Amino acid sequence: MAADRPEPPTAPEPSISLEPPTVVGRLERADPAGLPADWSRWRDQVDLAGYDERWRRMAEAGENPHGEADLVCSYRPTSVLDAGCGTGRVAIELARRGVRVLGVDADPDMIAAASAKAPELAWLHADLTGLALAERFDVVVLAGNVVPYVAAEHRAGALAGCASALAAGGRLVAGFTLRPGWPTPAQYDGWCAAAGLVPEASYATWDGAPFEDGGDYLVAVHRAER
Repeated sequence: MAADRPEPPTAPEPSISLEPPTVVGRLERADPAGLPADWSRWRDQVDLAGYDERWRRMAEAGENPHGEADLVCSYRPTSVLDAGCGTGRVAIELARRGVRVLGVDADPDMIAAASAKAPELAWLHADLTGLALAERFDVVVLAGNVVPYVAAEHRAGALAGCASALAAGGRLVAGFTLRPGWPTPAQYDGWCAAAGLVPEASYATWDGAPFEDGGDYLVAVHRAER
């Protein structure tokens, strides 16, 4: 059963980001050619120069383009790992609200775009599988279909890598579309359980609408109890 989500706090004044992270152990560099076919098809259709136009148009239309940041900030984190950060939209918004943030992505072009937009923030080009960071985060967020865009055989490992970056009591927050061939809620819960996380809440949208079986989008919150 989904737990009640606290009201989002008032956004604090902007602050400077997390220092570049310390990497421990062996960190696999990303190989975009090894990503699943769904990702490759999507990436071939995307012009990164115009990628952020969608969010700008949402804001101009009076819609909220920062639902992910709103939900993450409702847990009042001081530090967030944006795992699969893309061109940095969520990480940059979190930093604007005063959160220390690190963005990680397997696509070198997206990390380059994120770094160009916000060079003062910390960005890392790496796979989530095998991720080993000295920093521990209050929240790890996986927005924008990150989970299904990890190759099927690496999804459990990617979630284990994300879980290893959580502080005690920290939360893994992930949102992704539910469609044939992509992960199911039960599969995702299983990978999280294997990584030592317990379910806390399930939503149908980033603004906290309740999730119901048969829905086409899941936002899942799991907690590290260690």
